Amino acid sequence: MRDFLFVACVIFTSLISSASADPNSQNGFNLNGALVPVDEILSGGPPRDGIPAIDKPVFLKASQAKAVRDTARVLGITRNGVSKAYPISIMNYHEIVNDRFADEAIAVTYCPLCGSGVAFKTEIAGYQLQFGVSGLLYNSDVLLYDRRTNSLWSQLLSKAITGPLKGNELTRIPIEHTTWADWRTQNPDTLVLSQDTGYRRDYKDNPYAGYDEHEGIYFPISFRSQGYHPKEQVLGIQINGQAKAYPFVELAKAAKQNITEIKDEVAGQAITVRFDKTHRAAKAFDAEGKQIAGTTLYWFAWFTFNPKTKVFKAK
Repeated sequence: MRDFLFVACVIFTSLISSASADPNSQNGFNLNGALVPVDEILSGGPPRDGIPAIDKPVFLKASQAKAVRDTARVLGITRNGVSKAYPISIMNYHEIVNDRFADEAIAVTYCPLCGSGVAFKTEIAGYQLQFGVSGLLYNSDVLLYDRRTNSLWSQLLSKAITGPLKGNELTRIPIEHTTWADWRTQNPDTLVLSQDTGYRRDYKDNPYAGYDEHEGIYFPISFRSQGYHPKEQVLGIQINGQAKAYPFVELAKAAKQNITEIKDEVAGQAITVRFDKTHRAAKAFDAEGKQIAGTTLYWFAWFTFNPKTKVFKAK
């Protein structure tokens, strides 16, 4: 609770100070012609790159990762024959890892305010992009910026909302949000992001301690639903423009055993949601068994970006 109140005070101060700033320019970014209302793009407090992205990630083998507890939350990706885990304790302080899986460049992103981990291919419009943290937010979600054009990108819209690349969308890739023990068991050859990031941070300390339990949301959002606790975890799926949320509390009700597979349909397409009650992890697969690039995040974040979402309810 102490950390929650401290960060809330810092953010309140930054909101007051940014209110009198030029509305068409924040943190050095030109907001003219933005695809979202400019007055809803807010300073999160830190300046551009005040939260430093990791550009040269160092990885350890699973057997070497003694500092990672079994219960630690991680983002996990398997791609091009390589598996990697990114501990949330590190992502809280950096939010972006510019990485590669074999010859493919991937940006791994995490927004602590929305609890959302999203990974993207970074080649677009003929450019190979690298991303940094802008220090700005839209609907409480991190705005990335690409260092080539200074365009701002919404993590949860997967789209550039300002700059020369405005309107372009990034391609998401499947990412899992689970415990280190679960990911390591599924992927024994996995690598894990090391605390050797090049920055001095106390990765044992959680700057957002208590935030996931508190109903408070630091920043204004466009839409808010009272259906669930704002920080209830959900798996969000989008198929052909249709959105559906799978709240973990509903999946837990439907679970007849520790790992349960639930058959469902989104936009007329059959999908399977696999929920692990022990590790509080959910992922979805299409009819051919291919993993869907869903997003695990807080309910308030999913709803504000998808106010017309359908919601899975346990029978």
